[in-house]
Amino acid sequence: MFGTLITGKLPRLPSQCRVCHSWPSQPVCEACVGQFAQPQPRCLTCALPLPAALQDKPRHCGACIKTPPPLDRCLAAVSYAYPWSTLITHYKFHSEPGLVRSFATLLRAIPWVEPALDNADLLIPMPLSDQKLKARGYNQALLLARALEPTKTRADILLRIQDTPAQHTLKRSERLTVLNHAFAVEPLLAHTLRGQRVVLVDDVMTTGASLFTAARVLKAAGASVVTGLVVARTE
Repeated sequence: MFGTLITGKLPRLPSQCRVCHSWPSQPVCEACVGQFAQPQPRCLTCALPLPAALQDKPRHCGACIKTPPPLDRCLAAVSYAYPWSTLITHYKFHSEPGLVRSFATLLRAIPWVEPALDNADLLIPMPLSDQKLKARGYNQALLLARALEPTKTRADILLRIQDTPAQHTLKRSERLTVLNHAFAVEPLLAHTLRGQRVVLVDDVMTTGASLFTAARVLKAAGASVVTGLVVARTE
């Protein structure tokens, strides 16, 4: 049986797998990646899981067929579940930015991620509000983008100009409304987006409202293609 994730209250060897505690190992060993990161068919534009029968076929969920989102593509490595949910919590809130390498490796192993990164002109991390950045000390999406493609990463183009409540705390009808004025493109850099293929990077996609709103802002400024790229997607 796999052990529980270490909570931080006990000493942890840096070369132990964070999931099964095998040693020596990367932060997440190959066996645990194989067990907990099995490929899963997902909607092409919102990354929600779809029935296995749709594997390797063109596919969209009903909501995206009815109302296509502003993302041209959305790619997620795993569902937001054990052990990834716990690891991401430690990465974001427990000052463990070193886990970013494991997440970047996990993403690169997912079909279509490498082509998306190769074809991208820019990787733009989802920005944090000043309040959250000061509290956390770093932007987890920026670290992830730099781990994937440091030379293409730009954190100065998309701005978070309004702090908003966490999406999971809001009713469905409130999510898009509260984000209407949350993002903006830096006016002096808007020209850098014209005709560009952008990969919008974040750690977790929950309702999709934040990514969708940011994608609309980028497209309004002239981006030709916007692809969402996240480590985990809630179901």
